[in-house]
Amino acid sequence: MDFQELFRSLVNQAGARTVYAEPISSEGRTIVPVAKVRCGFGGGSGKGPGEKGEGGGGGGGFTAKPLGYIEVSAQGTRFVPIIHPRDVALAAVAGMCLGWLLGHRSSRGSKALA
Repeated sequence: MDFQELFRSLVNQAGARTVYAEPISSEGRTIVPVAKVRCGFGGGSGKGPGEKGEGGGGGGGFTAKPLGYIEVSAQGTRFVPIIHPRDVALAAVAGMCLGWLLGHRSSRGSKALA
């Protein structure tokens, strides 16, 4: 398989079915899983003096992260996010650091006025 065929094959796999999985229906509800999909490719080549120089290389990768799901029922349609505990912990730490910085800055400013 040459590079162009491989590239077309990989791009076709990263379509809507990768982001929105097959719907699942049960008890009057339909669930559609949703993910964030990223892909990246790289390549290189080379050439050197005489017969010793050569080169080449390439690579690529995909990553998929579940974001949540779409729920369709008689009551309506809604998106339900999947919240990873790590994301909650990072947000809490960032909030505490920001609070500490603002508090520290505020206390330094009041000391300067005294």
